[in-house]
Amino acid sequence: MSTEYHDAVARQHYTSSLRKAQLIDLMGLITGEDTNLVSFNDVADRLRARQEISHRTEYVPLDKIVGSVGRYRDFTREFLPRSNISGTRWAKIDAALNSMEGVPPIELYKLGDVYFVRDGNHRVSVARANQIDRIEAYVTELKTPIPLTLSDFERDLWIIKIEYAEFMAETHLDLLRPGADISMTVPGRYEILRHHIEVHRYLRNLDLENEGRAERLSRAEAVVSWYDTVYLPVVEAMRKLRLLEHFPGRTEADLYLWIVKHRERLAARYGLAPLDPETAVTTFAETHSDRPLERTLQGLRRGLHKTLGEERPLGMSEEAFEEARSRHDAGERTLHEAEEASAQQSAPEKPDSEKPDSEPDVPHDFID
Repeated sequence: MSTEYHDAVARQHYTSSLRKAQLIDLMGLITGEDTNLVSFNDVADRLRARQEISHRTEYVPLDKIVGSVGRYRDFTREFLPRSNISGTRWAKIDAALNSMEGVPPIELYKLGDVYFVRDGNHRVSVARANQIDRIEAYVTELKTPIPLTLSDFERDLWIIKIEYAEFMAETHLDLLRPGADISMTVPGRYEILRHHIEVHRYLRNLDLENEGRAERLSRAEAVVSWYDTVYLPVVEAMRKLRLLEHFPGRTEADLYLWIVKHRERLAARYGLAPLDPETAVTTFAETHSDRPLERTLQGLRRGLHKTLGEERPLGMSEEAFEEARSRHDAGERTLHEAEEASAQQSAPEKPDSEKPDSEPDVPHDFID
């Protein structure tokens, strides 16, 4: 076939791929989904993966190439080209690939079971546009402390996997409480759990001080105490109500964070001490679900509850309500109040001239 034919087909391939990329990016804007390739440096830095353990040439499945070293914003996650790359260069590579000329091998980094382009992003993009399954590559494999698979790069699960490992390395919860399952489905939440542990430690040490006792909880003791007396009771109450069935695809740790935020909101709104685990879970179950029909019915109940001017939360008995209010009046603190007290205690005192007219809002560390 003539060079002119290959050039014309290549230009058509580029135009078609560019339009697909634009449609994917538009959908990403609507859904909030990240459509960029994964940044190799982001992953390698989090893994502290720098030690090279092998160099070889192999034919790599294109669907296992998930990111790029430097050009992760120039292509979509499907390696479709965006308008900021050279269409002429892309089409030239496409024409070469479909002619006798061919293209040279690309260069890849391998982390776990996935690959990142070191050199050859355009060649990968062109190969995928031509529905080629494998591509020849010089592969440099890096040692990683955490095994990564292709499925880890769906919905950024690799971030959660690394955060989970970091959380366990810092808290040693997996050693202190073997079998503890604190898996989550949303990135950025393990930092919230660390914060909860620190606030729990602050409160327990304050109790010990008020009792006139000299001992204080160590970091490890605080982790165990938080897990046994704060986290597990909520989880056990969730299991009793089979609450996880109403939130498909979520985990117990996901729901724990939602319930903690729900409990804090109720405490602030009604002037209550922290609700006991069963009441917190019960009131949460009355107003939250991921099932469409249940969510609709709950919305109707909330609207009726508001219209009738009820003075206590849905699903909470009058006895439990009065008991929680009495504990609050007696000085029992919520998590948010303990955060404020801890922050004020640790912050250095400023001269009056340096103090703001009003203190900034304390940021909430709970999920929406």
